[in-house]
Amino acid sequence: MIEKLNSIRARYDELSAELLKPDIFSDAKAYARIAKEHSELAEVVSKADALEKLKADYEFASKSLETETDPEMRAMFEEEVVGAKSKIEEAENEIKILLLGKDEDDEKNVIMEIRGGAGGEEAALFAAELKRMYMFFAEKNRLKVEIIDENATELGGIKECSMRIVGSGAYSLLKFESGVHRVQRVPDTESQGRVHTSTVTVAVLPEHTDVDIEINEKDLQIDTYRSSGAGGQHVNKTESAIRMTHLPTGIVVTCQDERSQIKNREKAMNIMKSKLYDYYQSQADAEYAAKRKSQVGTGDRSEKIRTYNFPQNRVTDHRVNVSIYSLEDFMNGDLMPIIEPLKIAEQAARLSASE
Repeated sequence: MIEKLNSIRARYDELSAELLKPDIFSDAKAYARIAKEHSELAEVVSKADALEKLKADYEFASKSLETETDPEMRAMFEEEVVGAKSKIEEAENEIKILLLGKDEDDEKNVIMEIRGGAGGEEAALFAAELKRMYMFFAEKNRLKVEIIDENATELGGIKECSMRIVGSGAYSLLKFESGVHRVQRVPDTESQGRVHTSTVTVAVLPEHTDVDIEINEKDLQIDTYRSSGAGGQHVNKTESAIRMTHLPTGIVVTCQDERSQIKNREKAMNIMKSKLYDYYQSQADAEYAAKRKSQVGTGDRSEKIRTYNFPQNRVTDHRVNVSIYSLEDFMNGDLMPIIEPLKIAEQAARLSASE
């Protein structure tokens, strides 16, 4: 770690010198690239400086303790030694996490799919509530939501819904949502007050619009149909909606949120690229699969990750065994009390995997 920190500090000093050159602003792209890298290294350097100070404080207190005879002064130095040692361990862990680097997908936009599972209409109704929850969460975190495709039920539920969530750090905030969400409550249609259990599956993919994936036109089956969503007189007038099927993998993408068939086709192709990227990575790259397993949960849609218990006003995340008793706030988009423990657990898992 010391060797890596020395290398980072040397690079940081080099970039600092570059930023002080008089002609640095003559090339806007070069300046932006240097400033970005300088900013990314600044936190590591700052933490390393703080660690050096803590070590110096520890050394001073330890040496003072060896020669000090006054009982009160000895007690003070002993307290400083214990405190500094604890802070050093904490600072070293923070630096180790920074040195691991971020998940390369963390800053990407998100493709989210929500589907009603077991439970019929009750599952569809809860799927609609999860969609609403994520939209509130996105708004709280200054993320933009675009509904790509939605299949609604007569009672206001949704069989399935695809959304694009756009903004800085979208994937870092939502990547833990993949899996089975279980709800326990008394449905409105239940006359005897019995609690029913239903499930909804959520899939979260980072949007990969910049990857170079070759898609052979022969491998695509593209169907057009009339949009069934909101859109006034446009609905059912023109076949602008797109259903795109990648025949070799069976991956299907539908898009009907745009009025133009060309725009829907373009958006569907971008989503298809993201899905194929994820598919091929998980199928062919063992290192990628191992990385995913080192994170919190597998991200598998079949994995039960969370239970929403309405009678007990409780949300429990089974991956970190955390329960919160403010279900209404959670359903209104206040997800951070569970996302934060998941982030910490992921960092611990990555640290463990790197040792």
